[in-house]
Amino acid sequence: MDSKFILDLAERAGWTGAEAALGLTIVELGDLPVWWAAPAALLAASAKAWVAKHVGRKGTASTLPASADPASA
Repeated sequence: MDSKFILDLAERAGWTGAEAALGLTIVELGDLPVWWAAPAALLAASAKAWVAKHVGRKGTASTLPASADPASA
């Protein structure tokens, strides 16, 4: 497998796991119904994408640098 693909896969899986865990943590700490975890994770994903626009490959939601991003030519 291509190393850029592996990095992209790891980045996506890692961020998805972190966003889901954050959503569940917010629900648990706030003593909210579990269905609130999905909107909380969505908010976390949106915030991550906004930050990543300025950190990773410019103009994308990736946190990978352009040299490691498979979408870069």
